Amino acid sequence: MRERKLFKQLWFWVIVAIGLGIVFGLVAPGPAESSKWLADAFIQLIKTVTGPVIFLTVVIGIASLGNLARAGGLALRALAYFFSMTIVALTLGLLAANIFAPGSGFDGQPSEAARASAQESIKEAGATDTGLTHFLTDDLLPTSFVQPFVENEILRILVLAILVAAAISMLAEKQRKQIVGVFEVASKVVFGVIRLIMWVAPLGAFGGMAYTVSVFGAESLTNLGMLMVVFWGTCAVFVFGVLGLVARFAGFSIFRMVRLIRDELLIIVGTSSSETVLPRLLAKLTAAGASRQVSGMVLPTGYSFNLDGTCIYLTLGALFIVQATGQDMAIGEQIALAGLMILTSKGAAGITGAGLVTLTASLTAFGGTFFSAEAIAVGIALVVGIDRIMSEGRALTNAIGNSVAVMVIAKWQGELDEEHFQKVLRDPELVDREVEAAMRGEDLEEATGRFDRDRERGRTPEILTP
Repeated sequence: MRERKLFKQLWFWVIVAIGLGIVFGLVAPGPAESSKWLADAFIQLIKTVTGPVIFLTVVIGIASLGNLARAGGLALRALAYFFSMTIVALTLGLLAANIFAPGSGFDGQPSEAARASAQESIKEAGATDTGLTHFLTDDLLPTSFVQPFVENEILRILVLAILVAAAISMLAEKQRKQIVGVFEVASKVVFGVIRLIMWVAPLGAFGGMAYTVSVFGAESLTNLGMLMVVFWGTCAVFVFGVLGLVARFAGFSIFRMVRLIRDELLIIVGTSSSETVLPRLLAKLTAAGASRQVSGMVLPTGYSFNLDGTCIYLTLGALFIVQATGQDMAIGEQIALAGLMILTSKGAAGITGAGLVTLTASLTAFGGTFFSAEAIAVGIALVVGIDRIMSEGRALTNAIGNSVAVMVIAKWQGELDEEHFQKVLRDPELVDREVEAAMRGEDLEEATGRFDRDRERGRTPEILTP
């Protein structure tokens, strides 16, 4: 009975797929390198529904309030939290770089392939304006209603959703409820599509891990090992130290929170992308006790404004390049660099694969003797080979940070069912059931009641998560 239940768990099959991907990458690196298309295909499938999920969730959440003042208060609290965590993450990256100095005494030279990849990142970053005007016109404000969905631009979709929700909120109550009802039906359809896509998540994890091991496996375990260890260690300190403390003040355990979203974290490990789990996280955190209004606004916004793992990477990576090129940066200059990165990390939020490109753009914007064109070219060439492995750390930290943000802000707003949330943390299978109910369009309370009755009768609850 236990084995049957285990075989129905998404996380189990993702772990199996990751293990098989590692073995395949080591045993047959040639064929394994070509398996990256599996991960790319899965990511593309998820991206097709990410925009509609964000739009529908935000519209339903805000329009259901019928009170724009409450939505404004929620937005201010969320932004205050995001910028606070950004400052902490950037500072932690600076501290780690100064304490462990991973670039000091570095005598490695980038390969020609790495230099070529670095030039691509520099070229892409050079085409990226990190100024406020660019952010408002090219990243935030939409140019049409359709274009943000075609380009999958989260920030612009969010702006459209807020505008539509505000317009709906101004209607008479009867009309407002009718329109919200239509959006709710559409939301059920989209989540049904996601449920089908998640069946192929193990294939995506297999392809992504096989590719990573086959291309970067041997070298990545030796070259630049200190930088990777320091980065992953710093991410762990941030998650279990900083976020753990925040979670403690909010009344829950960070360890149980990580356990709750284990399925999503395993998918991230396989695909190196946190975007693949955004729709499912929305459903899970709402089912766990956060109001739809809070989860619908905070999580999508956090994917652009609360990139904790990326912020750690930015300051740590920048100082690594300074150290590796034999330079010494004063504390005041480091603080100025971190201050710039508070802005550039948001201004480049719409860039796909933001980590390496945002780092390059930030160094270019800071300029000076520390980050000349030559120093940037050499530095980026040094880290580009291990960027995919570090991107997993960024994506995992970003996902955990945004999940914690949703529950903390929901509590601040008085829109967290704390009793239910604690129950879910103790028994994550309960929320798995509720997420499936949400994706099928069932009433969550009815699904929860069936789950509890099954447990009381000594039956194994049917977990329908693929």
